[in-house]
Amino acid sequence: MKTLMKFEEFLRMKIIVKRSSDLERAKFLLEEAKRKNNSLRWMTEKLGIEDLNAHEIIEFCYDILVYLLRAKLYSDGFSSTGEGAHEAEVSYMRNLGFTENEVNFMNQLRYFRNGIKYYGKRFDKEFAEQTLSFLNLVYSKLLKKFIQ
Repeated sequence: MKTLMKFEEFLRMKIIVKRSSDLERAKFLLEEAKRKNNSLRWMTEKLGIEDLNAHEIIEFCYDILVYLLRAKLYSDGFSSTGEGAHEAEVSYMRNLGFTENEVNFMNQLRYFRNGIKYYGKRFDKEFAEQTLSFLNLVYSKLLKKFIQ
């Protein structure tokens, strides 16, 4: 996995483009992230976390966080497109004041989620628990960015 570029590099490369705010799209993604988070909570309460559902938990966590990041990008007047768009979205976490460790874990999560989705990569209960803990840490921090 390569080092994540700074957000400004993605702007320079036009993977991120400055536009007017798209508050409707941001609102939809924010609500969708909340809905998915509630669904994930219900699923883990009812089924627990096992090797059997580790992939679903990891994918849900990634989707929830990326929806929040995209919503913030749209509300701040940015959009991403093309190859590197997901990396650019993760990179925006730096601009939002997240620690380098948080940004790096999110980038790792992005990379691993692609491995699950496209390359048959397997993860276990332990990594799913770690990912869920990360979601719990970052979710509320991202939501607070909409209140500021």
